[in-house]
Amino acid sequence: MSESNWIANTADRLAALHEQKFGGKDSGRYRISAKLVRDIAEHRRLYEDDIRALARALFERGFVLIDMDSFFVVMSANAFVNYRRANEDALR
Repeated sequence: MSESNWIANTADRLAALHEQKFGGKDSGRYRISAKLVRDIAEHRRLYEDDIRALARALFERGFVLIDMDSFFVVMSANAFVNYRRANEDALR
């Protein structure tokens, strides 16, 4: 599998999981162990550049990948749209 193919395939699988029913929910954000991500990617190790490329590929598909060291969180990018915004007044 070429370098870009495994990233695209892994991003597709992680994005598809967002729409699957598991963990008592019909769909939505989820966490996944680093080991399972490596298994999906068919790589023994994922380096910082790999994670960055995977995060970029997921973002292109409308999702955010959050690296929590021992696991990852996958969320819809739309989930962040309605967050409150910090401004200069809040910093004073």
